[in-house]
Amino acid sequence: MSIVVSLPGESWKRALGEVDGAHVVVWDGRGPAPEPAPTLVVPDYVATPDLTHLPAATRVVQLLTIGYDGVPEQLPEGVVLCNATGVHETSTAELAVGLAILALRGLDGDVRSMAAGQWKPSRRTSLADRKVLVVGWGGVGRAVADRLAPFECTVTAVGTRARVQDGTEVHAVEELPDLLPAHDVVVLACPLTGRTRGLAGPQFLAAMPDGALLVNVARGPVVDTEALLAELRTGRIRAALDVTDPEPLPADHALWSAPGVVITPHVGGNSTAFRPRMIALLREQIGRLAAGQELRNVVS
Repeated sequence: MSIVVSLPGESWKRALGEVDGAHVVVWDGRGPAPEPAPTLVVPDYVATPDLTHLPAATRVVQLLTIGYDGVPEQLPEGVVLCNATGVHETSTAELAVGLAILALRGLDGDVRSMAAGQWKPSRRTSLADRKVLVVGWGGVGRAVADRLAPFECTVTAVGTRARVQDGTEVHAVEELPDLLPAHDVVVLACPLTGRTRGLAGPQFLAAMPDGALLVNVARGPVVDTEALLAELRTGRIRAALDVTDPEPLPADHALWSAPGVVITPHVGGNSTAFRPRMIALLREQIGRLAAGQELRNVVS
């Protein structure tokens, strides 16, 4: 009997192609599910998909994202939730390092000067010799650290608990008050949980040294937006954000015009690497489901 797989668009169906033992349908999750009802549902590529119309036949929900905040509580009992671990880490880490370089070297100002035909050289801050604190030692955090290594900076790892992982000392999140003052750049790469929501709040940001840079490629609510705005307005610290709270950021939001901030529209994982890596994962998941094997990336 074929596994019925729903994909959120025709382009995904074309990219997946024919898969032995699978019947592929297109369904964006809005309104009633198609017939035959999907066994494996792939929701659209959004931070928190709406799964209120999930059919009773569904056994597995496979997300296109690593983050899954707001999803488990929508699922009926017995439905397995899988995320896209292994798909987005490389692209997200690329962007994190790119944002750090852009902000430290003032490249955003150079682009504005170019548009105005202005030649404005100045001495900039290098990534070399900076002390970088990576908060979140999962796949994205480790990928960020790997890409920072050639830049000759010092990287400190922070995770949910203190440990030594693959030869790296990982500090517990409770150590942040002592770690933050000693680091020039802080990269947030942690999942959004009850524990990390608002993690970068007033005390966290106040502990960052003058001139420090906050890079957020995690989730917007990991940062207290009002607390960040208060710090940015003083000019004491800077920020480079791929994610914001709220998101999408309204056109009239104060973050757009705050000094010392660079914003990209949540594009960390949305690169040319995304679709082929996701298709490879989907093919593997379908094969595993058909064979009765354990699925990859089960989170709930």
